[in-house]
Amino acid sequence: MQRQSWRNFDFWLLGAVILLSIFGVAMVRSAIAGNVVLAGLVERQAIYVGISFVVIMVLALIDYRYWSALSRLMYIFAILALLVIYVYGEARFGSARWLDTGLVAIQPSELAKIIMIIVLADYFARNKNKPRNLRWVVTSFLMTFGVVIWILLQPNLSTSIVIFVLWFSMMWVSGLPIKFLGLFAAVGAVVLVLFILLLISGVEIPFIQDYQLQRITNFLFPDPNARHGNSYNVEQALVTIGSGGLFGQGYGTSTQVQLRFLKVRHTDFIFSAMAAEFGFVGTVLIIALLFFVALRCFRAAAKAADPFGSLIAYGFGVLLFFQMAVNIGVNLNVIPVTGLTLPFISYGGSSLVSLSVGIGLVESVILRHKSLDFQ
Repeated sequence: MQRQSWRNFDFWLLGAVILLSIFGVAMVRSAIAGNVVLAGLVERQAIYVGISFVVIMVLALIDYRYWSALSRLMYIFAILALLVIYVYGEARFGSARWLDTGLVAIQPSELAKIIMIIVLADYFARNKNKPRNLRWVVTSFLMTFGVVIWILLQPNLSTSIVIFVLWFSMMWVSGLPIKFLGLFAAVGAVVLVLFILLLISGVEIPFIQDYQLQRITNFLFPDPNARHGNSYNVEQALVTIGSGGLFGQGYGTSTQVQLRFLKVRHTDFIFSAMAAEFGFVGTVLIIALLFFVALRCFRAAAKAADPFGSLIAYGFGVLLFFQMAVNIGVNLNVIPVTGLTLPFISYGGSSLVSLSVGIGLVESVILRHKSLDFQ
């Protein structure tokens, strides 16, 4: 039985993730070359890649159905972890996203994304036979907001948006009636109008910090003479991408990257660094590989043995696709700067390990995609 199940293991998915992660280490190395302060990040990222591989294999071995019984405890854990971050951050800096354990810095909001996928998958799977009415929608929203509120207070608007996207997409695939789309559109229009009115009047907007408003302002009304801040880096990102041409300037030889005209090039803007060194062809290949990983997750969702497993795989596929699209959109200056990293490529231990948790869960779903046989 165990040997039979390993035949279902998605080695294509695992291989693609390993390739992306190794490429990510190489890009981090190139992006921080010559920076003595950041020199240790390459080794740390490589260690995180090794840890992530172990995480994937361990979680693949564990039956994903066990997490359904633990979903409530995981939900409470996520809230407590985020609450600790909020209180601890307020006491020291006024806001914080990381918990410094002395050995590593942990970002609970990254793990909260995966926990919310499990929690929402459990909720929608348990209520699959109940009416898709307003109570069904509001209950799932309140569950989501119970975690998001603490992420908003960090402040971390981008991760909050990601979790709301997960909520809506999982609710949609669970059978959200079309009639509710009008309600969501109306609520969205009202929120947008209120936001614009508050922005024009200069009134403080709840859950929105000054630097976040500045990002939106810089996007709508960029300053061509800026020499620092988000406007400057977005402009440098476009120059960096354009400098790569069709095939790139070569690994470790981009003047925009190596002379440090591009900032935060090992995290938020690593896509631009990649475009400069490997060009249009190289970036298309990496994007295709990320698409491939997301599609394998959607494939696992289609083959899952039950709604819970299907929703886990679907939710993680949406997470990968959305985060990839937003990061690339920021680098191309088609959306405001958000702070979301490029999956498996950007530097970040918490991000890489949490993504690997998701891959491990998807592999567990794939291994057990056939219905249980009691004969």
